[in-house]
Amino acid sequence: MPSPAAKPDVESPLRYLAVGGGATPEYTEVSLEQDLALAQKTLPGPGSVLFAGGSESVSVRELPETTTTTTTRQPTLLAQLGDLFDPRAARGSRYRAPRLSAQIASVANFETNLTLAARSGTAPLLLYVAAHGLQGETPRDNRVELWASEPITVARMDELLTGATRPVRLVIASCYSGGFAELAFAHADPERGPASGERCGVFAGTWDRQTSGCDPNPDRRAQEGYSLHLLHALRGEDREGAVLPPRTLDLNGDGKVGLLEAHTRARIASHSIDVPTTTSERYLREVQHEKSAPALQLLPEDAAVIKQLGARLGLKTTAAVDQRYAELSRRLDELEDEQDAAEQELEHARAQLAAALLARWPVLQDAFHAEFASTLMHAAADVDAVLNHSAVAESYQRARADADAVAERVNVLEVEEAEVLRLVRAHETLGLAGALAARGGRELARYRALLTCERSVP
Repeated sequence: MPSPAAKPDVESPLRYLAVGGGATPEYTEVSLEQDLALAQKTLPGPGSVLFAGGSESVSVRELPETTTTTTTRQPTLLAQLGDLFDPRAARGSRYRAPRLSAQIASVANFETNLTLAARSGTAPLLLYVAAHGLQGETPRDNRVELWASEPITVARMDELLTGATRPVRLVIASCYSGGFAELAFAHADPERGPASGERCGVFAGTWDRQTSGCDPNPDRRAQEGYSLHLLHALRGEDREGAVLPPRTLDLNGDGKVGLLEAHTRARIASHSIDVPTTTSERYLREVQHEKSAPALQLLPEDAAVIKQLGARLGLKTTAAVDQRYAELSRRLDELEDEQDAAEQELEHARAQLAAALLARWPVLQDAFHAEFASTLMHAAADVDAVLNHSAVAESYQRARADADAVAERVNVLEVEEAEVLRLVRAHETLGLAGALAARGGRELARYRALLTCERSVP
């Protein structure tokens, strides 16, 4: 087992540092491991990998390839009682050791590796993070959770990168990852002006939105997420690994695929709740508030989003985009109200069914109670009757079906809303950039520098 503050796997200077996994095995879905494995294949080395509990841990969660039908009654009752009293999405999963050679993704290991790498050499360092993110009170308080629930906040990332002797590019795929776009500013604080040094990043979502990409299903065809599109785009491929025509990805015509172009591919092709963003977008919105004619030549990436995603969604004008987004926002608000009502009804029905069971068998709420096993064994038939065939059970089953149906409708509408919001932001970015380009000055120069950084080829 690696020590809590192990040294990097390879001699610095590293070309990349890849970090991923969840705070515990339950939150280390197999898709995160697959994303890091794809990053290893895609990014030029040498590199170092930190993942979950490390190579010696049993910390990868995945769904079984097949579902085994249980023929005895007791396991079925156990599962149903667990679902009623302590529902867990991971209960049907299995766990295994990582197939990656990796250190523990602890805060100590992360800080040691990043600090050393950022201060060794002069060539750009790429930091790739595929983890779970949490939202703070402000963007600089946002954080990714590493192993053992240890957080790295935006503010702490700024501290670690202060004094870096080489350019640093970040690719962060997590919920609320757009908070790390604050690194465009000194001390991750827009009031302190632009950051010194060369650092920039592309992110799976804005600071206040969740993202996709954490899936226990090992079938990549069933997954969706920012990393899946971005990493394959860097390889010149679509998400399935099929080679794409160069013009599809090479938006500036330099014969290469840079980070911002791969990021743009994710904005166009992803069918998900992701609304990706960048440090340059964040900086632009801080320094420029009025819009003018779109800066199509300055931003071929946003122009491509408007053209390609707009064609896919059948939205070819700014007015059509704005109208569609307003409509979707209204429908989503209404549907979320309906979802709240359905969930309240479900919780009421759940409480009624739980009360009917506990009135006769109080220990069933605690599987660790000394009398739980014997109670369930001797009362199995009666417990089954209440849990599956009583009037309160029927009410619970109906409420659950209703809530599931509404949740599915919300999921579909959220994806549609996110796709249109990507178009809204692309139109907005082009207009803001056009006005900044017309104004000129040091803020335009800084904006161009961020774009140049984001367009770099790993």
